[in-house]
Amino acid sequence: MNHIAQNINELRLHIPSHVKIIAVSKTKTVPEIREAIKAGQVGFGENKVQELTAKYAQIPEAQWYLIGHLQTNKVKYIAPFVRMIQSVDSFRILEEIDRQANRYSRVIDCLLQIHIAREETKFGFSEEEAIELLNNDELQSLKHVRICGLMGVATFTDDMEVVRKEFQGLSRFFQRIRRDYFPADPSFCELSMGMSDDYRIAVEEGATMVRIGSLIFGARLYGTTTRNS
Repeated sequence: MNHIAQNINELRLHIPSHVKIIAVSKTKTVPEIREAIKAGQVGFGENKVQELTAKYAQIPEAQWYLIGHLQTNKVKYIAPFVRMIQSVDSFRILEEIDRQANRYSRVIDCLLQIHIAREETKFGFSEEEAIELLNNDELQSLKHVRICGLMGVATFTDDMEVVRKEFQGLSRFFQRIRRDYFPADPSFCELSMGMSDDYRIAVEEGATMVRIGSLIFGARLYGTTTRNS
């Protein structure tokens, strides 16, 4: 598994030090994840709560990020330990995160997922819905969540100009939200976008986090129709 360390070192040659690499470890084994940790990788992203909690139980020293769609009834399982929830797509889920975080005297960092792709199957707020959320007075009552930025998943396409335009749009929206709603809040600083096949474009367009799976661990052994690492 030395290729994992080699892959991480190669990535660091192309990704600026201020951009955090989230290693997408879904379907990967505990030994593979430990190999990445030995190479200095800190943050790991999982799509499914059940897989995330199982891996946390074996590797609690890692920083764990939930990057997949989250149902309200699953929040309680990750609230004690999750580093960040990147896929917040409703006020209801924010309320539940706040409620569960309160049980553990925690403040959980969250990103608002913005729907930027052409596919209708992707989750996330529209820009209008995100602004409506931020204008909701009830948001101020949530004391155990911290909105730290935005996340987006680009269209599944080989046309990188389409992907670039989507990243540009998300980056502009991030700057607008930071200016209008978080001008004095240094914690609103994260823009999570870009995966193995488009992370270079994402970095060029202002990403502070990239979610990379196959370039670290190798291609998964099954087919997929969505872009997620």
